[in-house]
Amino acid sequence: MTKSDNPNLVPMKTDPLKIVIIDNDEKLHPLYQFYFSDELLYELVEIHTSVSKFISNSRRTNPDIIVSEINLTGISGIDGIQYYNNQNTRPKVLMISQKCNFEIIKEAFKKGADGFLTKPLNKNRFFNAIQELHQHGVVLEHDVARKIVHSFQIKTFERFSKKENQIIELLTQGYTYKMIADRLCVTPSAINFHIQNIYVKLNVNSKAEALKKLQEMEIRQLNAA
Repeated sequence: MTKSDNPNLVPMKTDPLKIVIIDNDEKLHPLYQFYFSDELLYELVEIHTSVSKFISNSRRTNPDIIVSEINLTGISGIDGIQYYNNQNTRPKVLMISQKCNFEIIKEAFKKGADGFLTKPLNKNRFFNAIQELHQHGVVLEHDVARKIVHSFQIKTFERFSKKENQIIELLTQGYTYKMIADRLCVTPSAINFHIQNIYVKLNVNSKAEALKKLQEMEIRQLNAA
């Protein structure tokens, strides 16, 4: 039976989801409050400047979603995730940060974050992320997703320098030494110098041997991830 079938049928009222924001930039607090001023689906119940202040008030708050800056004074936002999750009902955790750094993103999700949003924020981006998190359980904006995909596409090995890793990436894509030199805007002799260092570190004597060994290293690295 639909509402049109029974005019006396009153739709159930859905309580707004409770949101807690933790951001040490107090200049943004009035902006957050403005965002929620005419919002019916979500209620801003608290704003804190630190994880410690959240902990001291968490007993009287059982938020559905916690939005936390990563760069906080004292306990960092990432380390704070264990405290955010120590609620009667585990909230969804959306991390926000000025930096879109893969290592930071990876660490946040490893500790239990459900989403990652980069600053500066506006109302549409903020609530789109909240809605996506509520409906689907995870949120990644395009710039964050690109950063993650890009990090997996680029081969990096700890034993090599940044320049050597750049050369290895191009080498495994089929670039010749001259093409690598042109791409990196250096002389062929400079590329040859780095190639010789790569060969020494790999303990090989030819490009074919180097590519084979790099492939084996990449497989081991993927298996260990």
